[in-house]
Amino acid sequence: MLWLKALHIIAVICWFAGLFYLPRLFVYHAMSHDSISIDRFKIMERKLYRGIMWPSLVMTVVFGTWMVALVPDYLWNGWLHAKLALVALLIVYHFACGHFLKQFRDDRNTRSHTFYRVFNELPVLLLVAIVILVVVKPF
Repeated sequence: MLWLKALHIIAVICWFAGLFYLPRLFVYHAMSHDSISIDRFKIMERKLYRGIMWPSLVMTVVFGTWMVALVPDYLWNGWLHAKLALVALLIVYHFACGHFLKQFRDDRNTRSHTFYRVFNELPVLLLVAIVILVVVKPF
């Protein structure tokens, strides 16, 4: 179980690295006007989303589900329900990142760098709440 937990935490860290960095790339991409920078950001965003974020998301969900399957009594804990609800929001956020990536890829972005600066802060709030739920288990 400890190996599984370690793998889950590693996957979560990798996923969050992408969730933090991709919107930051969007900030810089939205501020760019020259084709060289724009093309470079498109490549970086695509590789981050497909090569790091997606595999990390899948591994996070697989290892987390596996742990719950091994200890189904966890399903009776309110903190886990709250955590899973926040994880669901993170998955929605992940898909929103994919949507924005496609808009940038197709040169259809209409949002400002300020929007992406605010958007970039959302996973921080979710991370704080999730860690508190898992460590403190308030209910």
